[in-house]
Amino acid sequence: MLKGIPSIISPELLKILDEMGHGDEIVIGDGNFPAASIGARVVRADGHGVPELLDAILKLFPLDAYVDAPVALMEVVTGDPVVPVIWDDFKRIVDEHGGARIEHIERFAFYERAKKAYAIIASGESAIYANVILKKGVVKE
Repeated sequence: MLKGIPSIISPELLKILDEMGHGDEIVIGDGNFPAASIGARVVRADGHGVPELLDAILKLFPLDAYVDAPVALMEVVTGDPVVPVIWDDFKRIVDEHGGARIEHIERFAFYERAKKAYAIIASGESAIYANVILKKGVVKE
């Protein structure tokens, strides 16, 4: 056991977060996200929601301050009446950890970007459009 590490962060995820360098990206996918079919490195976080994982990860590494938007969300498909209220939680959590601009990416462009991510976290999140890409910044401490 270690002090100061959120319990939601598994040993495997902690290792991955530590291995990531400046500019590397990690995806937190909802329960519908095709993590296994597009991710080279997948960490299971079944039973955990995206907001809890987002908060725990942002306690451990900074977002990239050298890009316009170090946080990306999958935008709602045109014609889909869904309003992802979970995005309000994401914005609040990002703001609690110093704030950053959040961009929205078209669904298939999001998948393509996710294929290049350092890792994908497959969560148990039931909300749809609850997929997030985080770009790691420089750790200065």
